[in-house]
Amino acid sequence: MPNRLAQETSPYLLQHADNPVDWWPWSTAAFEEARRRGVPVLLSVGYSSCHWCHVMAHESFEDPVTAALLNEHFVAVKVDREERPDVDAVYMEAVQAATGQGGWPMTVFLTPDAEPFYFGTYFPPEPRHGMPSFGQILDGVRSAWSDRRDEVGEVAGRIVADLAGRSLSASLPADRRPPGAEELHTALMGLTREFDAAHGGFGGAPKFPPPMVLEFLLRHHARTASEGALEMVQATCAAMARGGIYDQLGGGFARYAVDATWTVPHFEKMLYDNALLCRTYAHLWRSTGSEEARRVAVETADFLVRELRTEQGGFASALDADSDDGTGRHTEGAYYVWTPAQLRAVLGEEDAEFAAGHYGVTEDGTFEEGASVLQLPHAEDPVDGERVASVRRRLLAAREERPRPGRDDKVVAAWNGLTIAALAETGAYFDRPDLIQAALDAADLLVRVHMDGRARLHRTSRDGTAGDNSGVLEDYADVAEGFLALASVTGEGVWVEFAGLLLDTVLLQFTTEDGALYDTAADAEALIRRPQDPTDNATPSGWTAAAGALLSYAALTGSGLHRDAAEGALGIVTALAGRAPRFIGWGLAVAEAALDGPREVAVVGPQGDPATAALHRAALLGTAPGAVVATGAPGSDEVPLLQDRPLVDGAPAAYVCRHFTCSRPTTDPAELTASLQAE
Repeated sequence: MPNRLAQETSPYLLQHADNPVDWWPWSTAAFEEARRRGVPVLLSVGYSSCHWCHVMAHESFEDPVTAALLNEHFVAVKVDREERPDVDAVYMEAVQAATGQGGWPMTVFLTPDAEPFYFGTYFPPEPRHGMPSFGQILDGVRSAWSDRRDEVGEVAGRIVADLAGRSLSASLPADRRPPGAEELHTALMGLTREFDAAHGGFGGAPKFPPPMVLEFLLRHHARTASEGALEMVQATCAAMARGGIYDQLGGGFARYAVDATWTVPHFEKMLYDNALLCRTYAHLWRSTGSEEARRVAVETADFLVRELRTEQGGFASALDADSDDGTGRHTEGAYYVWTPAQLRAVLGEEDAEFAAGHYGVTEDGTFEEGASVLQLPHAEDPVDGERVASVRRRLLAAREERPRPGRDDKVVAAWNGLTIAALAETGAYFDRPDLIQAALDAADLLVRVHMDGRARLHRTSRDGTAGDNSGVLEDYADVAEGFLALASVTGEGVWVEFAGLLLDTVLLQFTTEDGALYDTAADAEALIRRPQDPTDNATPSGWTAAAGALLSYAALTGSGLHRDAAEGALGIVTALAGRAPRFIGWGLAVAEAALDGPREVAVVGPQGDPATAALHRAALLGTAPGAVVATGAPGSDEVPLLQDRPLVDGAPAAYVCRHFTCSRPTTDPAELTASLQAE
């Protein structure tokens, strides 16, 4: 019989609905049951595209003997970290504090009061590589709970007290000021020291795409004309685009590379990575005109719409790394890798030899069992473009016949906000109204389903039905960011209004008097600690994303309240810019915008007029850090930035303002472009 997870909407939880483990979802009832029975709680946290989560599920949670032990002596609670990032963050902090590392699956043992006392990640079914088996862990915890209950309680109490005592307020500068030019230069120097000049990116293996850092470097280059900043972006983007981390057939990026050379990826594809990287490559094209950057931005946008768009118009969370390899086994990368024999079967001898050279497919292989991950090892060499297109088209068609990776089709508000921004801008830059429409459809879903007529957000939905979960800070901030980008592209002021509703909730529910922000709302479910983390991980932190959205909204509306909140939030960036620039990249990018103004561009003119469109395009393509753009007909009052902006001698005009001072309006797109570049 299915367990309680059969009633959930999360695809990850539903994957465990037929386990023999008597799983509970995270709920008050689960802890009441543990208290009634006098047993500890096993908290298992993962997500649907997590490879080792699947492995542990198959090895342990599908095993009747292990399940019987769990069911008799524990209350087992399963959490989707993407659905409940607050629960994940609180207990991951405890895991990392206790063990020095973290990851998923996360395995934590709790008292019935939700206090953690023993931690781990993946445990094998048998002792292996110095790790105890999961069964040994269960026996040890059961014994400690039975024989040394007071000691367990003391340990849990100390851990909770330690977590509760941690505060970020002490890290904020006394004057709460945003970073200035000196701090941003210091951050640049720190990134330069960590830059991998041989392979692009930062640090060694495993190597993750750094879109937030790249956005900072692009903005720093735009403000200062620093060639070093731009060179790091160009080298990193070229290496990723030509490496195995990028899907050379279907577009889109995998989660990370297991090596330092971007050759072999961990094959799962996440919505947030691709949204952020789509925008990064689009902005690189905007700065340099790079044809490769244009190609990757458009291909990634097309991947997002083709592979991750849901029937309701939102965007699904992820594609799994694993799929059936054709023999009934689920293996990582099976959908994506190729052997020379497989190339010959699809292309014939001559084209297979050409494809092998073009994509770096060898007899020895670059992955497992003689298979290769497709790359572009000779990207600088001239090639027959028509032949490449033909080969790619045929290989992609053949790949479509393979068993596809699973898709986590829940819609996460924050990641859809990032996707809306990416698709809106990419569509505008490259004359792709279909991409702008996809962004509009996703925004409409967020308003109808996730906002539900309120200024509050549900974090997730599935099949057009909102989940029973509250939005966290990143949801409010990233959705507001997406709405503001959509308003700039479409000229529809209603998206500024919706962003304002969400940002007012940020001020009321997430912001403290000293400028700090929490990841959960003041009226959210109380956990053992209220999570609070300003550092960027795979996505911008809620803290820095909120700072960016607040700053843009203030520039569009003239709101001093929102500007002050943005500057207060940026205080933490001042503290971290020199110490950890790789992990505060979005905060540094927002700080560049604040230092530059940001510049405010109002384009007024009849909609549909080619002259208005030319000025609007020039404004959107301006590289000034974080510049905001509003466009509307003369006399429009939808966005405050447009108010009192007349035509100039009857012609459409653009007004550029900065630091409360406006330049003379211009009717010339070239003059507007010049006014939005580095000084």
